[in-house]
Amino acid sequence: MFKYFTLLCSGFILSFSVSANQTSEKFSPESSTGWQPKGQVTSRDWMVTAAHPIATQYAANVLNNGGNAADALVVVQLVLGLVEPQSSGIGGGGFMLYWDNQKQQLTSFDARETAPRAIKPNQFLDESGEALPFYDVVVSGMSVGTPGIVKLLWEFHQQHGKLKWPRLIEPIIELAEQGFEISPRLAKLIEGDKLRLANYPATKSYFLNPNGSPKRQGEVLKNPQYAETLKLLATYGENAFYQGDIADSIVKAVANHPVKPGTLSTQDLSQYRVIERPPICVDYLEYEVCGMGPPSSGGVTVAQIMKLTEPHLGKKFGPEDATSYQIIADATRLAFADRNLYVADSDYVAVPINGLVSTNYLNKRSALITPNKKQKQTGAGQPPWSKRLAYASDQSLKLPSTTHFNIIDSDGNVISMTSSIENVFGSRIMVKGFLLNNQLTDFSFKHHQNGKLIANHISPGKRPRSSMSPTIVLSQGKPYLAIGSPGGSYIIGYVAQALIAHLNWKMELSDTLQLPNISNRYGVFDIEQDTSALRFAPQFEKWGYKTNIRDLNSGIHVIKIEHNLTGAADPRREGTAIGRDQMGGD
Repeated sequence: MFKYFTLLCSGFILSFSVSANQTSEKFSPESSTGWQPKGQVTSRDWMVTAAHPIATQYAANVLNNGGNAADALVVVQLVLGLVEPQSSGIGGGGFMLYWDNQKQQLTSFDARETAPRAIKPNQFLDESGEALPFYDVVVSGMSVGTPGIVKLLWEFHQQHGKLKWPRLIEPIIELAEQGFEISPRLAKLIEGDKLRLANYPATKSYFLNPNGSPKRQGEVLKNPQYAETLKLLATYGENAFYQGDIADSIVKAVANHPVKPGTLSTQDLSQYRVIERPPICVDYLEYEVCGMGPPSSGGVTVAQIMKLTEPHLGKKFGPEDATSYQIIADATRLAFADRNLYVADSDYVAVPINGLVSTNYLNKRSALITPNKKQKQTGAGQPPWSKRLAYASDQSLKLPSTTHFNIIDSDGNVISMTSSIENVFGSRIMVKGFLLNNQLTDFSFKHHQNGKLIANHISPGKRPRSSMSPTIVLSQGKPYLAIGSPGGSYIIGYVAQALIAHLNWKMELSDTLQLPNISNRYGVFDIEQDTSALRFAPQFEKWGYKTNIRDLNSGIHVIKIEHNLTGAADPRREGTAIGRDQMGGD
């Protein structure tokens, strides 16, 4: 049994329903579970930051025993799928940036889920052509896309790993069999979602007691079925997941949903592939900020926010000035307008990626921002584009339950990865000890709007648009920062604000992550409740903006790479940083 050793402040979980029009993003993907002040960790060698201390420790053990980043990647993700099941796991997908220090090369890997080949354009519409209620689709078989995580872990390890694949998995099998203590965060999220978790026998028996009450903090949670799944993975690799009994069980669980069955097939699983893609990079001050391209909107949108704010922030405004957040917010609105209109899976629709991050275009868009004055023009722009199409804007509801981790090994290889099962506990369908995703609800429920195609429409084999924003910052051509966060479409703003705070305002990492979150994606200033940011609300309102005080539950993890390594984890979640020859602690 592995004892959980981090305490969180008390918090509350609310059950809620969401309008069927998919345009509201009122709620957090995972409700807040408290604040735990943390410092930053400095190390002379390798480092890992992850969203749960058990996952961080297991990955650190691998790095300390001669493993590299590819080895630690396998371990941290497989452990997170056990101890943080609400956020990610082998039933989901993700995006990863990787710096190969030997090749001096940065690349990215797309392990996003794909829509089943039998999917129909009207999958999420009722008989009158209106969108189905959001949670009716989420908690169903029709929301499940083809998982990509196992394929990524296997293929990446085969290419880059040092330690034997079974050796990495054996300790996690033991952990699943012996059990771990339910953390405060997981306990609160089980409590908040107990009605939906009770919809499926396997999920109900794992997370709830026989009398229907939620399992509590400190209880030992054993997962023998996950252990059996890991044994098959250890022996047969990816084939154990994408073929045979596990694949058949996934397809059967999706197809046998009693109300809304899905169309996922064994062919969808056997033909899934991970795609290596070039990252999206822009110059910012003396740095180069690199992120994930489509189907993630994170790389493009973070890049736009950084470049749109750069001419205005300069050295004039800092973290204590309301004007700074007004500039960032107006840049965010412009970037989100472009995102919602243009960005989707570029293998299926034309996306003007180069135009969206071109210097001339962003200079014109930046000119729409005036410090200390409310922005008037907030719609999408017209970036340079060789294949212009008429798209309709999409504001799909996204409440992804997500995790982020960073790894740097002794050889200087760097990983920044964000993975997800979408909603908290995903589709709530549990198979062989793991939860299946509901990522298909990241597509627009409608195919067209006012006679125009919505770029993020659903289509067979297509990957839904994401906001995941794993980021690596380069300085003089070398990795300087690995960073990312969970948080739905707020991820983009969380990452951009943290980058501005550290790169422009020169804040220490721990101070950067303790800054209150402020965001304005669609016209309203969202201000993090119970924080010092509340003092800015009167000024925002004086300028003519609407404000909304709410939970903004980021989970940023970051590693700074200099002579020494410095890591930090967001105080809003359970994450920790560990490095060799550690010289400071959380």
